[in-house]
Amino acid sequence: MRFPRLRVAWGLRRWLRPGVGVKRWLLLVFVGEMCLALAGALWLRQVYRDFEVTGPSQAVVSAVTLQFLPYGVRALLVGTAGVALFAFGAWRIVRVMVMPFVPAEADQPLVDVIFQKRFLARGPRIAVLGGGTGLSTLLRGLKEHTSNITAVVTVADDGGSSGRLRESLGIPAVGDIRNCIVALADAEPLMGELLQYRFPGDEMDSLGGHTIGNLLLAAMSSVQGGDFEEGVRQMNRVLAVRGQVVPATATAVTLHAGLVDGSEVAGQSAIAGSTGIDRVWLTPEGVMACDDARRAIVEADLIVVGPGSLYTSILPSLLLTELTAAIRSSQAVRVFVCNVATQPGETQGYDLADHLSAIERHTGPGLLDVVLANNQFGAKRPGSYAAEPVRLRWPPARTWPSTDTPRLVLDDVVNPENSHHHDPARLAASIMKIYERESLARRRFRTIRSA
Repeated sequence: MRFPRLRVAWGLRRWLRPGVGVKRWLLLVFVGEMCLALAGALWLRQVYRDFEVTGPSQAVVSAVTLQFLPYGVRALLVGTAGVALFAFGAWRIVRVMVMPFVPAEADQPLVDVIFQKRFLARGPRIAVLGGGTGLSTLLRGLKEHTSNITAVVTVADDGGSSGRLRESLGIPAVGDIRNCIVALADAEPLMGELLQYRFPGDEMDSLGGHTIGNLLLAAMSSVQGGDFEEGVRQMNRVLAVRGQVVPATATAVTLHAGLVDGSEVAGQSAIAGSTGIDRVWLTPEGVMACDDARRAIVEADLIVVGPGSLYTSILPSLLLTELTAAIRSSQAVRVFVCNVATQPGETQGYDLADHLSAIERHTGPGLLDVVLANNQFGAKRPGSYAAEPVRLRWPPARTWPSTDTPRLVLDDVVNPENSHHHDPARLAASIMKIYERESLARRRFRTIRSA
């Protein structure tokens, strides 16, 4: 059985917990009320001295002012009534002022909504680089820890709806950007379903195969005078994204791959199915990174690379020299999240060391501080997908000093229902633990050095 009065009292108590940010102002209002009460008491005292009350009026005044009770009991009763009225009135004022700004579908108390917003706003600044399903999965988990997230998304996709829009409009690929916006958006679930809706049909139809989100991004870019970067910014604003999603570059780039047999493959969709990839590169050469992406990396407290397709989602962003230079010079904690499973063709047969070696072949050593990998191999495996868990061979073989080897962290970050995907909550929690541990170690090191 629920007791409404007790539920209200518990709700008032939650308003006073750390992080909500109302206690200092309630205290200020309370001090103001005390000053007014003191002024009223002084006035009444002066009235009693100046005017003598006799007869029937004296009994009325005595009853109203509780003079038939001891002073201590009077003070307790009046103080209790004052605190109760003050708390209830303050709660109702806050509720009346804030409720119009709380989504109607929110199923949690107002105090929890405010606490969550303020807590997330104080979270670390995180820059995440990658693309594909892996990046959107990570974002769904991280947005429960901080709202200061910037997703730097690769734009090298050339297949499906993104490829057709790129070919017809000359804009960078928008598919991964759409997925990340949906992952971070605070819009209602129906809006997310709408953005992901794909029109039936094939390429012979004008809309066949296109998603609503891709078309909106293309339209927003046109509305902004062809400024793709500004178009993505406005989509972030319109959809109330928690943080921001930015393209790695505003230029339509093409990904190329050189295979170990000496042949070359062009296009992300073709590379994804290739085996024996030795290196990848972008054309045109010397592409400029987006200012928002570079700035997010420079200002970040934590930089996360991956998860995602190694050659077609992660490396395209790291091939932009401005972004790699910003990561290398950053004082942030730099983490690489390895995939939980290999991908047929692209990383078939790769172990943990192979993933890091591929990154270092393209960027050089010393780019990363920590490598996070999954150590739980009991998750359910989809029967039709030809992939295997990433084996934990470590460290990678090198020809340079081993001092550049990132620290390895193993944790259970796999989706227990699908061994080929990360679990958003587990992955985000593990990354935040790494950030807290590394940040604490760095603070202690600086303290020792300054001592």
